[in-house]
Amino acid sequence: MSTLNTALAAIAAASTLHLPAGAGQTETGLVQVNPDITLRRFIVAHPNPKGTVLLLHGFPETARAWDQVARQLATDYEVHAFDWPGYGGSSRPPVERFAYAPRDYARVLQQYIRAAGIDSRNLVIYATDIGGLPPLLLALEEPGIAKKIIVGDFAPLDRPHYMAERLRNLKAPETAQATRAAINQTYREIIDNAFHRGLPAGTQFEISPDFKADMHEGWQRGGISSGDAFYHYYSHFTRDQVHLEQNLARLATPVRVVWGALDIYIDRKMGEEFAARSGRPFAVLQGLGHYPHLQDPQQTAREIRAAFD
Repeated sequence: MSTLNTALAAIAAASTLHLPAGAGQTETGLVQVNPDITLRRFIVAHPNPKGTVLLLHGFPETARAWDQVARQLATDYEVHAFDWPGYGGSSRPPVERFAYAPRDYARVLQQYIRAAGIDSRNLVIYATDIGGLPPLLLALEEPGIAKKIIVGDFAPLDRPHYMAERLRNLKAPETAQATRAAINQTYREIIDNAFHRGLPAGTQFEISPDFKADMHEGWQRGGISSGDAFYHYYSHFTRDQVHLEQNLARLATPVRVVWGALDIYIDRKMGEEFAARSGRPFAVLQGLGHYPHLQDPQQTAREIRAAFD
């Protein structure tokens, strides 16, 4: 095993999802989905699940973002979460072999579902932030990839004016490299403050020390940081957003769009337009910001449970 893979295995072994007594058994480990990509994943197994849930994280998160949501779902469903390439304990191949683009993540998602043996007919995908576009791109090519996809607080359309300044700067070629450098230089501050930044005092919340430590420990591995992966994702972002918009008429998979009313990173008008253009239901989550799954995991779990009805 290579030095990097040994390190990734150690991260996986040290990571634990803390679940209530009587819930499904927790499995933590690595799964290779193609010759270049090994993913760190968490599974809450269940002897007789009502369905399978796959949770897709955003920036600067890891799969540990879903700990509390998994706790809410563990008694009824099989729950999967993995780190995207470039994050946490997953692989970070050189960009010559993996572009870190939304469409590349879509391919990884497809490969993971197959490698994990998930029955797509009874699968609900919940995706946020950078995790939102890949399942929609995959659904264009494979409509039966899930029973339902829930997406929120992401950027499905090329509408920079709906995005925060740093995200606009990362999207623009002339400012992208400087923004990349700033993200890597300030990543500790980003991890410590991104989740509650901009929220009114009454809605402030703290993330768990375990989750925070996981992001810090997983930021830089194999010569590519999570900030670098974010930059590379954005370097292809416009192309893949345009592809989705041009093919919205082909999007046949059931989709629900949810949005934190207090999101300061991506204006909810982005979600409203996408939902209207695609003919999908849209829900505004009052009192919540860009990370509803962390701020109110019970509400996220209710959305997922309702998707199986």
